[in-house]
Amino acid sequence: MSVARLVSALQFCPGGCMFGAQAPRDPAPSLQSRAFNLLLRQLPYKEQLASAEAVQAHVQKLALQPASFEPTGLGRGVEATLTKMGGWPVYYTAPSSGHEGCNFVMFLHGGGYINEIVPAHWRFIGQMTRKARVVCVVPIYPLAPRATAKDVVPATAELLRMLLEDAGPAKVTVVGNSAGASLALAACQWLRDRGHRQPNRLMLISPAAEASVSRPEQTAIAARDPIQDIPGIVEAARLYAGELDVGHPFVSPLNGAFRALAPMTIFSGTRDLLYPDSVDLAERARAVGVPVELHLLRDQPHNYALMPTPEGRQARGIILRAVA
Repeated sequence: MSVARLVSALQFCPGGCMFGAQAPRDPAPSLQSRAFNLLLRQLPYKEQLASAEAVQAHVQKLALQPASFEPTGLGRGVEATLTKMGGWPVYYTAPSSGHEGCNFVMFLHGGGYINEIVPAHWRFIGQMTRKARVVCVVPIYPLAPRATAKDVVPATAELLRMLLEDAGPAKVTVVGNSAGASLALAACQWLRDRGHRQPNRLMLISPAAEASVSRPEQTAIAARDPIQDIPGIVEAARLYAGELDVGHPFVSPLNGAFRALAPMTIFSGTRDLLYPDSVDLAERARAVGVPVELHLLRDQPHNYALMPTPEGRQARGIILRAVA
């Protein structure tokens, strides 16, 4: 099925719908969301992705002044513990009142594989820990070009395998945004191929599922996207791919197999130039029997689920209920 036909069939279901169900009509974006889209255009995000040279300059700057990955903004009632696993820093967050009987979340942050975890991620991790009463496991995976997909994907999958083993009967959900969502999907494909258990669910926020960004319609969408641009995404993916082709499933998990993967919930918006890949991802997974909910909202930007808008709060509510 083409992207256009599938999107038409879905009618941009705002609350998320199981494929094949009748979808309600998507309401107009909220006033706060429209204002936030305008604000995003004033910030330097899109400029940093405007060209390969801009990405290279940004990476060089970060190499000289690495960003902090320490937790900031977790809020009250949350304790954070730092350990090392496989040579990576890994944080565990837990409710201060105790974590007996808690379920688990592995959170994989976004940032195009070149940017470190940021306070907005930590705030959401704190919210999940506090409100859903879960233990969050947060790997601080190394960034490109110092680390590339051939090492990052198997190492992430191995951390997830150990978490699934340690969790016993407790529920384990993987939550990832943008590059982190792509990494989550690739890691689960790696686990599946080696006969390991899948997590209970994948929560994928604006997944960067296909790194070539080569669909003809994405050029038009890029003009409306207030955050991303195609040349920078392609260059960041090239750095992350390293010796692999950008089409390799480690880098572009949309090109991998979807049989026997965990059920998925996907969040995307039509001002996100990556959203056609989310639509294809949902359709390919459903075609091999994987349960999928796709929450595709009109005029929402990349990572809208983490933004301070009514639509973002609604998405976070869905995630909190799923992980608890």
